[in-house]
Amino acid sequence: MLSLSDIRDARERVAAVARHTPLERSRTFSEMTGAAVHLKLENFQRTGAFKIRGATNRIATLSSSAQAAGVVTASAGNHAQGVALAAERAGVDATVVMPRFAPVSKVKATRGYGATVRLEGVDYDEAQAAAHELEREQGLTYVHAFDDPAVMAGQGTLGLEIADDCPDLDTVVVPIGGGGLIAGVAVAIKETLGHDVRVVGVQAEGAASAAASIADGERHELEGVDTIADGIATRAVGERPLAVMTTYVDEVVTVDDREIALALTLLLQRSKTLVEGAGAVALAATLSEAFAYDDDERIVAALCGGNIDLNRLGTVIRRGLVQMGRYLKITVDLKDRPGELERVSSIVARAGANVYAVHHDRTSRDVAVNAAELELELETDDADHAASIVEELEADGYEVEILS
Repeated sequence: MLSLSDIRDARERVAAVARHTPLERSRTFSEMTGAAVHLKLENFQRTGAFKIRGATNRIATLSSSAQAAGVVTASAGNHAQGVALAAERAGVDATVVMPRFAPVSKVKATRGYGATVRLEGVDYDEAQAAAHELEREQGLTYVHAFDDPAVMAGQGTLGLEIADDCPDLDTVVVPIGGGGLIAGVAVAIKETLGHDVRVVGVQAEGAASAAASIADGERHELEGVDTIADGIATRAVGERPLAVMTTYVDEVVTVDDREIALALTLLLQRSKTLVEGAGAVALAATLSEAFAYDDDERIVAALCGGNIDLNRLGTVIRRGLVQMGRYLKITVDLKDRPGELERVSSIVARAGANVYAVHHDRTSRDVAVNAAELELELETDDADHAASIVEELEADGYEVEILS
């Protein structure tokens, strides 16, 4: 079992490479929830995520001969960058195997930190199989992303920082992918501040295996994963993290992609803070009340990473705006006669909506010969404003379909 002394020893090694990231109380999210919400801004970490902590500790504990031979790992992004930088700082050669469809920004960043990158397989599991083959062929040491005691201890240094900066906290909320982060944080928090402090784990709905695994005491592996939170999109938690979670984690909840997108968008809008999908899940669980909490309860939400691909960011923000009622996409059925487009435009203008885009189609097979379909993308004030626009169009006799 992972111990507090393991994490304290790791802190000395990790301090030379990783930053002590800020922990700040959020007035905005405290007012929204009624709790005293604090954000652990691990998205400000070197390489943009917590993974540098575990990678640094693992490489620092290798024998001199193992360091001379080099290390290998598999990762979709954040762990790759953590291993690359940790190895570069230690003077160790690193090879990172990434899925062929890994975000381009993360592939470039990993190479930028000095690692040799190989693109193999369609997902993490296939990339990991290729990495283990290199491990056997070249005598390298495999640095696991989560199922390793030294990695878990390194990640636990984040928990020591939370305990130092918010010693009177009631609940800490932590993302779960493979489980290495929450295992380390849970031990650090409970063994430092006491077992009355609650540890809540959060998984994306499209990659949720932890709750069933903890309940049954054995790993449940999913057939596949599907979530915008790619940093925690693992099919199963690790065996070693599961053993720790069974003892130290109080509750595991899930959030869906809509809730994740909303939290990410709110962080950008209200806190001017950029996170990736996985970095938003702890706040998403808090805002959606996926777990119960009292008024004024001191909650720390771990924003574990900020490495989001710019192409993905636009899509996620759009989803978040839909959840906030700030973006409305509709189709309106029109009679194919002069003045209809102007009539609809006047209704939208009177309602105070701003038009992003217009698409007028009279040739689709689904449109009657004497009709046309108008697709509108609108900027709205909130959900009530969006609903009122639809109501006004329908009151004027139009059939309206809400697309998003």
